[in-house]
Amino acid sequence: MNDLTNWNGVPAPEKLAMEGRYVRLEPLNVDTHGDQLFDAVSGPDAERLHRWLPDKVPEDRNAFQSWLVEKAASIDPLFFVVIDKETGRVVGRQALMDISTTHGCAEIGHILWGPGMAGTRLATEAFFLFADYIFQLGYRRYQWRCNSRNAPSRKAAERFGYKFEGVFRQNMVVKGENRDTAWFSIIDSEWEALRRGYLKWLEPENFEKGGHQRTPLRQAFQL
Repeated sequence: MNDLTNWNGVPAPEKLAMEGRYVRLEPLNVDTHGDQLFDAVSGPDAERLHRWLPDKVPEDRNAFQSWLVEKAASIDPLFFVVIDKETGRVVGRQALMDISTTHGCAEIGHILWGPGMAGTRLATEAFFLFADYIFQLGYRRYQWRCNSRNAPSRKAAERFGYKFEGVFRQNMVVKGENRDTAWFSIIDSEWEALRRGYLKWLEPENFEKGGHQRTPLRQAFQL
């Protein structure tokens, strides 16, 4: 067991840009990001993208504005947009949430990765930038929660290197439905090995011309 006699907590994450090879994360800004983020989260895939989120599909750009104002002002959850560096456009959003500076715990949540980034190296790097930032701040635990019926989210958590911890039954009521919540975590002692795998996987040499990976992420963790 780690000796935490001298543990004094960790600083809160800041509203700052995080630069990757393929994406840049920027704190959500109403004026700068509103139109492009609306485009990314609406359209023909909107119902599917919002299926497991507490947010409803925005009816129109005006209705989306109130969501923007509220979330941009929030510090927990702390919302960021994901920008595709190749196009310069916003392609999704995510948040740091349930932040405990006392205990050194934080979570990635409110993930909505639009059709332009879901299932691509953009999404993987967007996740990596958050995780690496949190562990660099000295956090001890980085968690992931999702509806236990959300198979794509559970699969993503395992791909990203999380360990499954169990299910909290009847944990929440979301959109008029019961939610049993599946819990996953990465702890600080695990991150350095995972980090090496991420950096190796994100190298341009790991991708074919169309962006298809040569080495799966889970395999990169073993190299």
